[in-house]
Amino acid sequence: MARQGAARSPGGFEVRDVGGVGIAVLTQAAALAELSDAMATGRHVKLAFCNANLVNVAAHDAALLRSLSSFLVLADGIGVDIGGWLLHGAPFPANLNGTDFIPALFATEARSLRVGLIGGRPGVADRAAERLARQFPRHAFRVVSHGYFSSSEEAGLLSDLKAAPPDLLLVAFGNPVQEKWIADKLGPQHCAVAAGVGALFDFFAGEVPRAPEAIRRTRLEWVYRLWLEPRRLWRRYILGNPAFLMRLLRQRAFGRSRG
Repeated sequence: MARQGAARSPGGFEVRDVGGVGIAVLTQAAALAELSDAMATGRHVKLAFCNANLVNVAAHDAALLRSLSSFLVLADGIGVDIGGWLLHGAPFPANLNGTDFIPALFATEARSLRVGLIGGRPGVADRAAERLARQFPRHAFRVVSHGYFSSSEEAGLLSDLKAAPPDLLLVAFGNPVQEKWIADKLGPQHCAVAAGVGALFDFFAGEVPRAPEAIRRTRLEWVYRLWLEPRRLWRRYILGNPAFLMRLLRQRAFGRSRG
């Protein structure tokens, strides 16, 4: 079977189709440089971290799939690496999961960033912001809202962002709500970079522990998360991982797949 074709983004880097989602072929250094330039110039970037679950969700949501085509999508996890190898003959250059990538961005960015946080349960974003401010005092962290705001409150939140747009807005609603909200509600008037970050606030607030380093090195952090939260995550992993692999095999055999 021949390799699947690859495309080029407007920025000139390669984009590989994995399950219908175009994922950027970038090293960590190149991805950090792309976002640093966007924040320095005010260029609006919508950022997603794509793992096997997001591919599965997008395969059944045509609107989400169209929206992701306008995002900078980074490779997150061993599943999309398998997709890169199976469909394009090589894994992605780096595992750019948001839980490690966002702190790396704060650590390497020389400019003092204005960072907004929105999402999570009440109080979680506040604790996450406090820890981030201690760890990265060069940057200014501001909680915009928890993730349980009402539709009547949304307009006010968006107005607040327009009045003081951050360089980076971290949106933690979980897949696919955060990606849809970023696509539908945010533009350059609200922030430079809008990033969907999933459970990042929970990790920084100490609500959910990270896997030990040895497990992370083996690329099996998903197993640790399943062990911690089996009731919430069993469908995503026990059912979702085989479905994802079948989706890759169909794409390899028949070309780009939407289901």
